[in-house]
Amino acid sequence: MKSFLSDITAKYGDHGYEGDQYGGAAGHNGNGLPTGLPNNFMFATGIECSYPTIDHGKTRRDQLAECDHYNRYKEDLGLVKELGLKVLRYGLPYYKIQQAPGKYDWEFADLAMAEMQRLGITPILDLMHFGVPDWLGNFQNPELPVHFADYCEQVAKRYPWVRFYTPVNEIYVTAKSSAKDGVWNEQLKDDKAFVTAMKHTVAASIMGTQQIAKQRPDCVIVQSESAEFMHELHAEHTPAVQMENSLRFLSLDLLYAHQPSGEVLNYLYDNGMTRKEYDWFMAGEPPGYQVMGNDYYGRNEKIMLPNGEICTSMDVLGWYTITSDYYRRYRKPVMHTETNVFDAKEAPNWLWKQWTNILRMRKDGVPVLGFTWYSLIDQVDWDTGLAKKNGVANACGLYDLDRKPRPVADAYRMLLQEYGQITIVPHGELFEVTSRPATLKVEI
Repeated sequence: MKSFLSDITAKYGDHGYEGDQYGGAAGHNGNGLPTGLPNNFMFATGIECSYPTIDHGKTRRDQLAECDHYNRYKEDLGLVKELGLKVLRYGLPYYKIQQAPGKYDWEFADLAMAEMQRLGITPILDLMHFGVPDWLGNFQNPELPVHFADYCEQVAKRYPWVRFYTPVNEIYVTAKSSAKDGVWNEQLKDDKAFVTAMKHTVAASIMGTQQIAKQRPDCVIVQSESAEFMHELHAEHTPAVQMENSLRFLSLDLLYAHQPSGEVLNYLYDNGMTRKEYDWFMAGEPPGYQVMGNDYYGRNEKIMLPNGEICTSMDVLGWYTITSDYYRRYRKPVMHTETNVFDAKEAPNWLWKQWTNILRMRKDGVPVLGFTWYSLIDQVDWDTGLAKKNGVANACGLYDLDRKPRPVADAYRMLLQEYGQITIVPHGELFEVTSRPATLKVEI
């Protein structure tokens, strides 16, 4: 019996039919460098920009200065473009720009932003990264949300072409390191101080987002937050560790108006949050397209041994498992917003492991929109969490401090060449971030 394929082959040839190039879900396999189109998966890197204070406010740790970005910003941004990346997590030095209420210094910001625009780089603009201007003091100041909202408004007005923002980077880490672990800024070790810092930073993010949305109703808010977990090797788990594993969600619970557990709610009330403040947070989530960014370093995941000693576990659960917990809780589109390791030889393997985690998450149907190797160049003193000014270069960048590529840069280039044109979500021809304002979400 004659097969229909005989006639098809005779008329149109054997596979590779004319017309196939115009699409369908399998029209293109996704390889090739990123295009920057709205439905393109967002491959990114970042410029490390932390600026907390230590020594009880006497010493400012400005990574933009310590990594020489202020002098070499054109070179650094050129490396982003040369690598083939279209997206950059970029933090303006808030503590230097807002010099007093209503007084701003935009000199460096204007230069850097103009260069980014010239190169066609899309910034995810980071507006507060672990520190505040000296005149605001620290995260215990209740005036912070109002002054920060003013700053956000001025940024959005000054750079109307910017659409993607991270108003406050890693809110949980900011509050914990400053007010519970005693490392940065106010350097307190107190539950009440931690709750106070948490309230003020989340409120700052919410009020800042509102001001951004007034200028850009279609803003995309990529909330970068640390994916944390503590494994406890005790036959009977201790309440303190279990509470810590619950508190890791607190910043996003308040930000996204997700009711925390009764135990956490009691903790908030016991440590200074009023019912009126809680109700304010639970009134609804901020405007804009909300993307849940999860940062994952193997050192975020720890193990408490039976003798109480704490060691770094690297990736027992990994980004996939931990971020799955966050996704099930909030049901937001996801981005892997930070990762690295301090061992330059191990970095390419770590990159591939993180990418494997992302592919597995996407296979589950979770909309993972982007990935970030953080950062572009090596960092300084993050081996001590910036607690001590030793001047130690941490070999975690795509490039070293002399702007020479590390092995992970070649690995990232290979990854981009293979996957750079995959869509934001599988079959992403049906989904892209549009230019329309985000609409209110309702549950049905």
